[in-house]
Amino acid sequence: MTRALGFRVKSGYAIAVALGGSIAAPSVVARHIVELSDPEQGDTRQPYHSGVGEAEEDQRRIAKRVKAIERAAARSVGALVDGRGVRPSGAGLVVGSVIDPATVGNPHIRAHANEGKLFRTVLEDALRNRGIRCSVVVEKQLMAEARTRLQRTEPQIVKQLAAFGKSLGPPWRSEEKAAAIAAWMALP
Repeated sequence: MTRALGFRVKSGYAIAVALGGSIAAPSVVARHIVELSDPEQGDTRQPYHSGVGEAEEDQRRIAKRVKAIERAAARSVGALVDGRGVRPSGAGLVVGSVIDPATVGNPHIRAHANEGKLFRTVLEDALRNRGIRCSVVVEKQLMAEARTRLQRTEPQIVKQLAAFGKSLGPPWRSEEKAAAIAAWMALP
């Protein structure tokens, strides 16, 4: 039985790792890709961009893309939770930043900050709408928070991650490891 999900949120998708067991004895269950953008609409991968290196200025286009992203995230989380029988009690989301986009002066960098916030919040909303509690951690703070919450040393955490990776097989990159740590911290 899946007890927790962990996600490494990216632009347009998230890597998800499902764990069972408890914090003291976690077991890896599965790994998934969760689409947060609409594969039929390429512009939903970077909705705040109008082209390479350019921020989108048309608020109607942005709003249309955001609606498509909200539908895609709800559909993907529904497929993961309902279609695959994943029933977590909690979820952890690992993100690159939680900066307020309004504080970013450069329009292109602000577009990236808006996208980071958007994909994080649509995933949070989709999970919470299914009754799944969520927590968010910035990737740069992940290991420090994991050491505290899991009451393990970094070598112990790394060893457990290696065991998860061996069990699931490749790919087992930094994104999957981050998602696994987030799921582990979300276990009861």
